[in-house]
Amino acid sequence: MKKCLLAIAALTFSFSLTACNSSTASHKTEETADVTAENADRVPVTLTKAVDGDTIKVKYKGKEETVRYLLVDTPETKKPNSCVQPYGKDASERNKELVSSGKLELEFDKGDRTDKYDRLLAYVYVDGQSVQEKLLKEGLARVAYIYPPNTKYVEQYKEVEKSAQSKQLAIWSKSGYVTDKGFNGCVSAKAKTVQKTNPKQSTPQKPANSPSEKSASDSAPATGSTEVFANCTELRKKYPNGVPSSHPAYQSKMDRDHDNYACER
Repeated sequence: MKKCLLAIAALTFSFSLTACNSSTASHKTEETADVTAENADRVPVTLTKAVDGDTIKVKYKGKEETVRYLLVDTPETKKPNSCVQPYGKDASERNKELVSSGKLELEFDKGDRTDKYDRLLAYVYVDGQSVQEKLLKEGLARVAYIYPPNTKYVEQYKEVEKSAQSKQLAIWSKSGYVTDKGFNGCVSAKAKTVQKTNPKQSTPQKPANSPSEKSASDSAPATGSTEVFANCTELRKKYPNGVPSSHPAYQSKMDRDHDNYACER
């Protein structure tokens, strides 16, 4: 009888151990499946240029595309007719360092994949690590531009932002610098784009314009007036090759690559 009871106990233990191992294996399989599914949403791209703290240019599907980081904003460094803001260069340099350090991938959200400037809207990863989170963690970016349904990581990002804010890192070290609309303050009086227009205006004689400049200047309105176009399509009807920053029809929102020339082909 004793031997029988021992045999039953051993058999019961064996079944329990098998069930436990099966449950553990199943859990690991589910975790692996979750990671695989998450990574499947990411697409590899090749970096061509780091523009500023929250914008890069990449080779995607055979074309060069500008990528605007989802849900974050960094201080300005290259926005036309705007000053360079504190920690803007730090954010730009750190972003360049991050995106140049490993395998670059993009992840799109449920909503629009491009903005009104035709820039891709994406979450950016290097070797599987979120670039947005790195910038937020180091106090070089704020959570911003929250437009549903592109909000997959907004709560996660806000937690990271809170940590940097509590430690008063970088942008959070200056009281009142970060606002709901952006950043307050400048480290330089003017953006370079304004200074570049002065030589052209003060020089009495200059060489013949290039074809693109000539087409814009020939039909330009009188000095001091402005022209407003709804978009690049409308502007190109009058100025086929676009306009430089010194032209009355120039609008920074139409200068997607911040090269001081709007709506160029």
